[in-house]
Amino acid sequence: MTWARDDAKLERVRELMTEAELDALVVRAPDNVLYLTNFWGMKGYDACIFPREGEPALITIEASEEDAARTAWTDDVRLIRGYDPEDPRPPLSRTLDAAVAAARDYERVGLELSLGTQASDRMVGEPTTFTTAWFDAFPEAADATPLLVRARSRKTSQEIERLRLANEIAAAAMEHVRERLRPGMKEAEAAALWQGFVHGEGTGWSGGKVELALPFSLVWAGRGIKTFTATGDLPVVEGEPVLFEIWVCADGYWADHTKNLVLGELRSDYAELEAALVDVYDRALESIRPGASMAELDRRVRDGIGGMGYAGQPTHPICHGVGARAHEPPYPHQAGSGDFEEGMVLAVEPGAYWPDGGGLRVEDNFLVTADGVEKLSSFPDGVVQCPT
Repeated sequence: MTWARDDAKLERVRELMTEAELDALVVRAPDNVLYLTNFWGMKGYDACIFPREGEPALITIEASEEDAARTAWTDDVRLIRGYDPEDPRPPLSRTLDAAVAAARDYERVGLELSLGTQASDRMVGEPTTFTTAWFDAFPEAADATPLLVRARSRKTSQEIERLRLANEIAAAAMEHVRERLRPGMKEAEAAALWQGFVHGEGTGWSGGKVELALPFSLVWAGRGIKTFTATGDLPVVEGEPVLFEIWVCADGYWADHTKNLVLGELRSDYAELEAALVDVYDRALESIRPGASMAELDRRVRDGIGGMGYAGQPTHPICHGVGARAHEPPYPHQAGSGDFEEGMVLAVEPGAYWPDGGGLRVEDNFLVTADGVEKLSSFPDGVVQCPT
């Protein structure tokens, strides 16, 4: 699908550029290129020069000419060769040359100097990274990352629509797995069921609104539920939850959820943990509204989990933004500052884990509205029983 140019988003960026006295942004991170041009590249050989006034320039490889013509919001598309027999350097060298040429007339340029993480291109498996030469080519550049963080933290109506699509796919895939989960199934098999639905059914979703849906997951069964561990071959056991830490990328916009399924009646110790954790979760969601402190949310959730008997947990963040990355600003935490704003989209994810394995996490994506938060996924939180 070709999305109409999101003028509200682009004007916000230009207003922030005026405030920062920047004449142009030069971006190379795939999520920032997508954010400013609607073009999601294949291999990270892309860049955008986004001026405060005038037409942006998109740089990409010749092989992506058709994709750029169909999806990009700019008519100024500058093509480089993936391989040039007269210039055998790697393609990114030609991207850099083209970016320098496109930015030559701008006096005050902003670069992604303090970028911490970036989303990948459509190939995903081998993310590109910045080289020293990229930064050396713009020695007087200002850091544009704070500006882009401010712009991206609040979503436009088009961005929210795109995030809803990713959330719809994630929820539908969970319903698909809920109908098919069986005792003895390996964690990896359960993950494959979910991933197969996302990629197979999500691509072309909603009458073709999604051109490409990509799945990512961590799935743990029972005692395998931990943090920062890989999906394995533990079996699904009746009465014990199966935790799905899942991400959908729909044409560059993401959903980030944690959902839980169980076959049969949930074991009593898990049921007790679920009730306490969902109570902390619900109270946290009630506290999020425009003007509320981000640091206080982190403090409230961690104090609540400590009161359950899990002091110092979880080891992972309990809230972050979601948009053109699965994890993007804002990152509410006690050492930080800032307040929630209307239009932010957040993943809220408290969890509590047992020392020898097992535990629970709940997570969904929420739009901050004038009155509080709106849940974007239709799939329930807590532990959801599979049909018998």
